[in-house]
Amino acid sequence: MMVHETIDGTYRQTNLPNESPEYLIKREELRLEEIELMRQRERVAALRRQLPTGATITDYEFLEGPTSMDAGDEPVTRVRLSELFTAPDRALVIYHFMFGKKQTTPCPMCTAWLDSFNGVAHHLAQNVDVAVVAAADLPTLRAHARNRGWNRLRLLSAGESTFKYDLGSEDREGGQDSTISVFTRESDGTLRHFYSVHPRLSHDIKERGIDEYNPIWNILDLTPQGRGTFYASLDYGTKVQAAKR
Repeated sequence: MMVHETIDGTYRQTNLPNESPEYLIKREELRLEEIELMRQRERVAALRRQLPTGATITDYEFLEGPTSMDAGDEPVTRVRLSELFTAPDRALVIYHFMFGKKQTTPCPMCTAWLDSFNGVAHHLAQNVDVAVVAAADLPTLRAHARNRGWNRLRLLSAGESTFKYDLGSEDREGGQDSTISVFTRESDGTLRHFYSVHPRLSHDIKERGIDEYNPIWNILDLTPQGRGTFYASLDYGTKVQAAKR
C-alpha cells in the first residue's frame, strides 16, 4: 500500500499538486481522527472478545428448506441450533430478520443488510457459520429470498420456537426487531450466547447500533452529502429512473 509523505512528516493519500494549504491542514486533522477511530474500534472489539462466559441456551429448533433456492420449498427439515455449527471452534452468527408476525412485509433495512451479507457470505464462511432467522413461514421467507437473488444465505424460519423472543428480536405481541447474535458451542456440546446487538443502543440512539457492520452507511458517510435522510427501499426503480432523466 502506497503512502505519500511530505517534508513535514504528514502522510498524504494523493499526489495532487494544487491542494490548498487549508485543505491539507484539515485533511491532516481528519487523518489523525481516523487513526483514533480505528484504534477505538479495535479497543471495542477487544472488549467484546473479553466478555465473560455467556449464558447457556436452549438447542432451539428451526425450519429449513432445500439448500438450492431453485429446488422449491420442500422438503422442510427441522434443524437444531447445534446443527448450524459446521466445525469445532467456529462461532455462529445469526441475523434476526424483521419479517413475520406483526412485520407482514420484509423490513427494507434488513433486506439491504442481507443483500450485503449474501455478497460476502462465502468469505465469512472461511471462519464463521452464518444463518438468517425470521418469524415468517418458510415459503414466504424463501419467496422473498428468490426475489432478492439470495443464493448464499442459510435461511431459517423460527417456527414455534421462542428463539427470537428470548434473544430480544421479538416482543410478546409479535413485533419484530433486527438483531445480530453470536453463539458458541463448547467441546462437550454446551451452547452459549456470546453477544447480541440491536440498532437501538439507548433511548436517543434508535437506529445506528449496528451500522458499523454494514458498508452502505459507511460508504455514504465518505461523501460530502453524507448519509442524509437515506433509508433503504425494497424497490428503487422510480428513484433510479428519475435520477436518469
